[in-house]
Amino acid sequence: MAAQSIALWLLTTTMALQAGTSWAQLSTGFYSSSCPGLYSAVKPVVQSAIDSEKRVGASIVRLFFHDCFVQGCDASLLLDDTATFQGEKMATPNNGSVRGFEVIDAAKSAVENVCPGVVSCADILAIAARDSVVILGGPSWDVKVGRRDSTTASFSGANNNIPPPTSGLANLTSLFAAQGLSQKDMVALSGAHTIGQARCTNFRDHIYNDTNVDGAFARTRQSGCPSTSGTGDNNLAPLDLQTPTVFENDYYKNLVSNMGLLHSDQELFNGGATDALVQSYVSSQSAFFADFVTGMIKMGDITPLTGSAGEIRKNCRRIN
Repeated sequence: MAAQSIALWLLTTTMALQAGTSWAQLSTGFYSSSCPGLYSAVKPVVQSAIDSEKRVGASIVRLFFHDCFVQGCDASLLLDDTATFQGEKMATPNNGSVRGFEVIDAAKSAVENVCPGVVSCADILAIAARDSVVILGGPSWDVKVGRRDSTTASFSGANNNIPPPTSGLANLTSLFAAQGLSQKDMVALSGAHTIGQARCTNFRDHIYNDTNVDGAFARTRQSGCPSTSGTGDNNLAPLDLQTPTVFENDYYKNLVSNMGLLHSDQELFNGGATDALVQSYVSSQSAFFADFVTGMIKMGDITPLTGSAGEIRKNCRRIN
């Protein structure tokens, strides 16, 4: 009986540990034998897409964020709606704004040519996000891989888990904490807004109604974003005023000058708990880069599907 009890205890303990640390199954060398050509297949596709339109690099990074915050990093965001399936693309944070899917499709096709049926869309998205940051001048890191693709999506999760641009500091902190990410991770990961553009509908209220915004900056942005909702909603403005296609620390310099484009951006430097961290990234780009890499790796660890869970999709837009 004692031996049976010990064996049962060992089994249940092992199962609990596996359930609680599924991310530990991810590794940088997961495909070293099964798909050694993976990284050299993905990067030229991303490079070509960015050469054609630099903004798409930021779009791919954003895809990774919006995917990982809903059901973990499982490529659920890549699934198209069908007559019998509701995906995440039409949820409020994604509808009309997430883009770059065709780049992931092209990368998947390139990978399938060298090792068919081996690499998940979730891993390809994670690699493409890293490549986008590097191509635009940011830091590099070894991407942990071994994720599998979900067969489900969560429309409600997309609506509730992704921080809206109207978020205050407390809401931002709470939504990141729900994903196991610290306030420091949040501020560093927000630095991804050093690249890319935002739509007028997402920054209109900030430039017309907030008081913590530089007047000249607000007027410049107002010239391309009418005050009336429904007018010019899709007009674009750079998230980083100076260099929206270069990954560096100008985003934080803008915040200390009250020139954050989104309300949620400026909340990071508004007399609150994160002011000192923003200042530290203004002073040291290398500190920002180091913390950004840490944050991206932690975000990539959010509840991945591993082992026999999920599937390896043949087409990133639909379940097998």
